[in-house]
Amino acid sequence: MIKPTQIVFRAALIAGVSLLAAAGAASAQTTPPSPDEAAARIAALEAQLAALQQQVADLKAATAASFKDVRTTQAGATVSIAGGKPTIVSGDGAYSATLHGVMQLDTAHYFQDKDLPAVIGNGRDLNNGTNFRRARLGVDGKFAKNFDYSILLDFGGAGTDGSGVLQEIYLQYNYAPFKVRVGAFAPNLGLEDAASTNGSLFPERPSAAEAARGLAGADRRIALQAQTVGERWILSGAVTGAKAGDGQTFDEQLGYLARLAGTPLKGQDWLIHVGANASVIATPAQTAALSGAYPINIQDRPELRVDGQQLIGTGAINAKGARHYGLELAAQKANFLIQGEVFDYKIDRRNPAAGVSDPRFKGWYVEGGWVLTGEARKYNTANFAFDAPTIANPFDPKKGKWGAWELAARYSVLDLNHHEDAILAADRVRGGEQTIWTAGLNWFPNSVTKFSLDYLDVDIDRKDPAGGLLPLSQSYQAINLRSQFAF
Repeated sequence: MIKPTQIVFRAALIAGVSLLAAAGAASAQTTPPSPDEAAARIAALEAQLAALQQQVADLKAATAASFKDVRTTQAGATVSIAGGKPTIVSGDGAYSATLHGVMQLDTAHYFQDKDLPAVIGNGRDLNNGTNFRRARLGVDGKFAKNFDYSILLDFGGAGTDGSGVLQEIYLQYNYAPFKVRVGAFAPNLGLEDAASTNGSLFPERPSAAEAARGLAGADRRIALQAQTVGERWILSGAVTGAKAGDGQTFDEQLGYLARLAGTPLKGQDWLIHVGANASVIATPAQTAALSGAYPINIQDRPELRVDGQQLIGTGAINAKGARHYGLELAAQKANFLIQGEVFDYKIDRRNPAAGVSDPRFKGWYVEGGWVLTGEARKYNTANFAFDAPTIANPFDPKKGKWGAWELAARYSVLDLNHHEDAILAADRVRGGEQTIWTAGLNWFPNSVTKFSLDYLDVDIDRKDPAGGLLPLSQSYQAINLRSQFAF
């Protein structure tokens, strides 16, 4: 069917050709073209016009596609700040980079007896002062859709500020519900271990949990980890080696660890968490070639790092292996949380003398929090641990909003004594028993900032490891203020 526009256009062509023919006849006084010749010329012009129309159509399509690509790229590549974290995401969402920064500044005062005697290897006069516990800068994100990465540097430390260490660097492949991670990081080991230190109830983990993670896990551990996560459970396992930044050894440590945890009972505003974790040092690090020393030392600081002294510790035990078992239990109801873990540790001696046994130790803690402003602590189903509460009313005094406030309390025990009164001195391990009561007040002005005020009552019961009568036991109190921003 011929469209009206085509009829009009053809008539215009015929008229134009006729005018040209008439003009040519008038000027040259030649015979006008025959109807067949005129029709041929019109057909040629129509063919040229059709070709020109096709070229214009192709040009318009190409131009539209180019503009579409530009608009897609401009609309997709985004820069945003969510929760204080600057993030860049590519147009197709396959690549991203998020910047991170953490400052945790502790200011502490220790209330101790005056003129405490100095003891070699056990500096008991603790330092009043300040310490940047963590001062971190890093970036994480994803690439090629299924790969995650993280790079994190830390300039803080225990007792003194650090010059900067590689805190974390890893590559992770995600194939739901599985995740495989390789690099230097803290493997998933326990309820307190898995929780972020940015949102924890207290400035430090309980010593019992810290001692467990220190065997085959802990920060900066070089590891290969695989985990799978379901709606109500997590299962993870890892093969671990030395820590990034450790000194050279003749053979590095080889260890294994695993964790199974979940929420078997859960309601609208409540849940019950249970879990189990374990780690094994299959081959301790060899630190001396000639003597064949393979030392393992279980120790920890008294849940505060302004002073870096470790008041309890088993000392270096020449070992062929070690292990720990741990159990987790927690209950949350709206803005109330209570959780605890219990641990059993064992060191297998290397070539022990007759009558010398393999030492076993124990530790546990229970802690809880009550968010006075009504918010609930978040249960993070990526690692099955509790995080800071979501702030319902970020701090704004003009609007009468004061952030989130939380009361917290903890009791922890770490007993590193084994046959401490044995007649055979080689069988004794006088690592000491540490008990700590802690009460704290946490203030979250917004999702980035946190202040916490904590009071610690510490009791150290320890006999002289060398068998003498040196006074290693002591009791003291401490108060600490932490100022934090983390994004």
